[in-house]
Amino acid sequence: MPPRATRGPALLGRLAVPAGVLAAVAGAFAYVGSVDPNEPGHYPVCPLLRFTGVLCPGCGGLRSAHAFVHGDLPAALQANAPAVLAYLGLAVLWTVWVVRTARGRPLRIDLGPVHLWAAGALMLAFTVVRNLPFGGWLRP
Repeated sequence: MPPRATRGPALLGRLAVPAGVLAAVAGAFAYVGSVDPNEPGHYPVCPLLRFTGVLCPGCGGLRSAHAFVHGDLPAALQANAPAVLAYLGLAVLWTVWVVRTARGRPLRIDLGPVHLWAAGALMLAFTVVRNLPFGGWLRP
């Protein structure tokens, strides 16, 4: 039998924050899924793209989320592949968070400087390549 702290109201109380995060993310995805970012005027334009013509790493993220919600994975990957990887990675992280919270353990993410620098370098490389002539396949 599980310990008393992992059952009933205590468990529901611990799961309130992950449930709130899930509700907020589901609401955001529902909104982006219902309001098409491919139609002009629904969302603001990326300021970096507007003023410099350079695609930032987030450009195409809303189109990617819209396609993802509608189950069009190839279009989502074409609009912004790192965003799709982030959706999937964050879904796994959220699941681990819920399981650990339900068991009464805290979620610990110990990313060192090497991990953060590597992620930054990958995003910089993605940004540079998608803005070069041969990187057209990475443009939204």
